[in-house]
Amino acid sequence: MLFSSMIFLWIFLPTTIIVNFILTLVPFRRESTRVLVKNIFLLIASLIFYAWGGINYLFIMLSSIALNFAGGFILQRFRDRLKPRRLALVAIIFLNLGILFFFKYFNMVVIAIEAFTQAGTSFGDRLASMLSMQGTGALGLAHIVLPIGISFYTFQSMSYVIDVYQGKTQVQKNVIHFALYVALFPQLIAGPIVKYSDVNLQIEKRRETLSLFYSGVRRFCYGLGKKVILANTFAQIADDIWALDVTTLGTSVAWLGAICYTLQIYYDFSGYSDMAIGLGRMFGFRFKENFNYPYLSASVQEFWRRWHISLSSWFKEYVYIPLGGNKKGALRTYVNIFIVFLLTGIWHGANFTFLFWGIYYALLQILERLFLKKVLDKNPIKILNHLYTLLAVVIGWVYFRSDTIYQANYYIRQMFVYTLSDNSVLTFLSTKVLILAVLAILCTGILQAPLQKFLARIKTSLSFSVADLCLQLCILFYCVLLLVSGTYNPFIYFQF
Repeated sequence: MLFSSMIFLWIFLPTTIIVNFILTLVPFRRESTRVLVKNIFLLIASLIFYAWGGINYLFIMLSSIALNFAGGFILQRFRDRLKPRRLALVAIIFLNLGILFFFKYFNMVVIAIEAFTQAGTSFGDRLASMLSMQGTGALGLAHIVLPIGISFYTFQSMSYVIDVYQGKTQVQKNVIHFALYVALFPQLIAGPIVKYSDVNLQIEKRRETLSLFYSGVRRFCYGLGKKVILANTFAQIADDIWALDVTTLGTSVAWLGAICYTLQIYYDFSGYSDMAIGLGRMFGFRFKENFNYPYLSASVQEFWRRWHISLSSWFKEYVYIPLGGNKKGALRTYVNIFIVFLLTGIWHGANFTFLFWGIYYALLQILERLFLKKVLDKNPIKILNHLYTLLAVVIGWVYFRSDTIYQANYYIRQMFVYTLSDNSVLTFLSTKVLILAVLAILCTGILQAPLQKFLARIKTSLSFSVADLCLQLCILFYCVLLLVSGTYNPFIYFQF
């Protein structure tokens, strides 16, 4: 079920809000009982939300909940015995990653085996088949369907058992509370990745206020606008261009496709995060921010501090620092960075393009630490730093979007080697697209950043509040019109 779907906007969300509000009004002898009843209701609603995409997926998520809930008790039992406790943690993490690996990478492994067991072909041809993700079907194994959101809720569950192991949090003894943490529908499908230590107190005791609810509605409306009005528009153009034969792409069309995808993935994912944060506030939860104007970054290091913050923070806390971080010398630091970004690429998908994408960012980060960051810091023309970062990010998105490394390499060649084609950029553009493109570029932070102090001064005024409310209503109304008319409505991160 998409947040930007009619069934969610008109049936699921209003029903959930109304029932949650009724439970707020019903008299309970103890507040803890009210919270428990609300949590049971939100858990049931979240399970229905997830099962909407396929009932079989639900059993996989419930298995993950059971595994990690039990894992917390096992770690608690061995709290005074280091070796058994460490072995238990390794086993729990291994089982979590095993489930994730099976459903996410089984197909990729089968294709690799089939490619390398082809008879009568050279090693180069076998390697090419593997990198092109072209299986032969020789093993006769059916493809595994990827459960929605498995990467996100697996990482959330693992954060709980690791925090228990490290003593950062106490074992959750109430299975309802723990299941709600994993399955809570606002962040279930595509994050932000919420660490247990950030919300455990909110699950057991939270305060819902009208002002918090309104801020959630506001955040949701703007996120919905990002997704439906902006991301969907650029998605259609990007998909049309990527559907063309890459060898026939002209340079201008190739750049148009890359720029549209760069805008699409930002507004698609940050819009979803805004909606998730907004929905959380409607039910009394405060999730951390997941984006901070990443396209304003002046280096690749800064970009990754601003993009998908919850994932970057997860890898930093649970992988980079345990590996030694930057405290064991320069060489070890570079190795740790490489491992983290290799895993980041693997986490994103079962394709060699994601693997290369992760390595690509690892190398850029290492280069910046070696010498490039010093050059950027000393450069007096700061706009060049931003252009360098944007260029690096756009090239990275080409690998992220392409089906194969070969397609990505050829696409980038078309971008930088001037080529004419039968397709004109005017084929894909319209007045509406141009207006939305200008708006989208300005709203990547170019417009907001200089106005932050000004907006902070006027946001409490009545005129600003009225104008803001009117804008929210206009965005919501226009989004509904687009959705009713059957507008193109994909979501990138559902595949992760």
